Amino acid sequence: MTFIKFHLPCRKCGGSDPVSVNVDGSGFCFSCSHYYPVYDSSKIIDDDTEDFEMHQRNKKINTSGDYGFNELTDRKIKKETIKKYGVKSTLNEDGTIQKHAYPYYNGQEVSTFKIREVSNKGFAWTKPPKNVGLFGEQLFKEGGKYLTIFEGECDALAGYEMMGSKWPSVSIRSGANSSIKDIKESLEYIESFTNVILCFDNDKPGKEGANKIAKILSPGKVKIVKLPVGCKDANDMLIQGRHSAFMECWWSSKIYTPSGVLNITDKKEDYKNRPKKASIPYPWQGLNNKLEGLRSGELVTLTGGTGLGKSSVTRELEHWLIKNTKDNVGIIALEEDWVRTVDGILSIEANNKLHIDRVRETYSEESIDTLYNILYDGENKDRVWIHSHFGVNDIESIFSKIRYMIIGCECKWIVVDHLHMLVSASVEGDERRTIDSIMTRLRCMCEETGAGMILVSHLRRIDGNRGHENGVETGLSHLRGSQSIAQLSDCVISLERNQQSDDAVEASTTKVRVLKSRYTGDTGVATHLLYDNDTGRLSETQIEDLSAEDEL
Repeated sequence: MTFIKFHLPCRKCGGSDPVSVNVDGSGFCFSCSHYYPVYDSSKIIDDDTEDFEMHQRNKKINTSGDYGFNELTDRKIKKETIKKYGVKSTLNEDGTIQKHAYPYYNGQEVSTFKIREVSNKGFAWTKPPKNVGLFGEQLFKEGGKYLTIFEGECDALAGYEMMGSKWPSVSIRSGANSSIKDIKESLEYIESFTNVILCFDNDKPGKEGANKIAKILSPGKVKIVKLPVGCKDANDMLIQGRHSAFMECWWSSKIYTPSGVLNITDKKEDYKNRPKKASIPYPWQGLNNKLEGLRSGELVTLTGGTGLGKSSVTRELEHWLIKNTKDNVGIIALEEDWVRTVDGILSIEANNKLHIDRVRETYSEESIDTLYNILYDGENKDRVWIHSHFGVNDIESIFSKIRYMIIGCECKWIVVDHLHMLVSASVEGDERRTIDSIMTRLRCMCEETGAGMILVSHLRRIDGNRGHENGVETGLSHLRGSQSIAQLSDCVISLERNQQSDDAVEASTTKVRVLKSRYTGDTGVATHLLYDNDTGRLSETQIEDLSAEDEL
């Protein structure tokens, strides 16, 4: 089928541009699959109208002629095959093939012929192909072991020959793009066979058409032939004399599986030679012992009660990523403006609380420039990207910015602070469902892009007098809003601290507990971080105050 006009309106379904028109004036709608024997944008000409017959008589392709059972020399198809399928042809004066005529049957009676003009590859029907089966369907009884479906009539003829004239070979009527309609009309016949092999053209439309058909047939029934490079279709292989190569492809055709479902037999080499995930260590050895570092493509959730050091740990990690990798880093800070974010990271570099005015004022402009240039200039120039917006923002806008950071700014690591500000940005009313949706999107983004993501999340309020600010031990059930936070995170790290303790050291020491580690499976207390109130820094300490449960 050769289309000469495209993007025309469909009067049947109302689409503005789904119709393409063939050289013979017929049209096909790729939206509703309506076939126009004669395409007229102002009206639909039904199959049995006088207009159709008039059009047939005046077409460039004349369907009349002296047809006979001639060997298709232009396609190298033998006369025995031609007679079996009832294909006829007309000859030019020099004896070459002029036109093919492929019979289509309604039951065991010829209903129409599809005429193919050899010189321009155009086609026409002697009358509308109503209630007809697949090409060749009438030749083979239902319930056989193998049925091979081709994209074109000559491919079916060629395939039948190359298979030793042994196995049923049929073809769809009108090309890969309209194949679903043809298959559905012969579905009962097709489903009666034990194995259905699809051998479509070795191009994008052919491959897509075969996959579409496979989806509507019974699972495990369909196999798809993969033709060799340099071979367009089955008839091309016959012309090249590659009978053995075709049969090798036919016998080795793979059972169709939906996208994402793999037959693992052929995956051994991919398994052995899989690329290693890029990873970097955490700033603290205790976490490395438990988690074996931060990995790209993973979603790490950092959680803890209010005022227990989530921001301090987050800034340490941001500074660590900037200083210890060459990767671009993106920061989504939803509870502060960009100046406060920069203050926090520069404070780590300076070992001082630069966000406090009186402290920052003790530094000269040159000193501030030096600190700034260490993090955001020189080797780190154009590597750090920040989006900050205090208060509610549009959720789609935020996700758009995250994607832009990963794709447009090439950020390998993303820090999102925090989840529940994203929830506030959503228009949905149900917090749990909103969190489920957000977590799914974040997880998919990690999988799709390979970026590593650190997500800050809050804990829910718990019953009783001893809350998280009093150092209560955390669990996955304490995550606020939805269990999808735990389920979709690769790793969950919680912070515990008794900020109300009379002991100054205890009040300043954060216990870091791993609640989940999909990579290592190692959970429990990882380390302790001591907060220095003068510098604002966290340092790893070896305090041994594990509970009996931790020791177990």
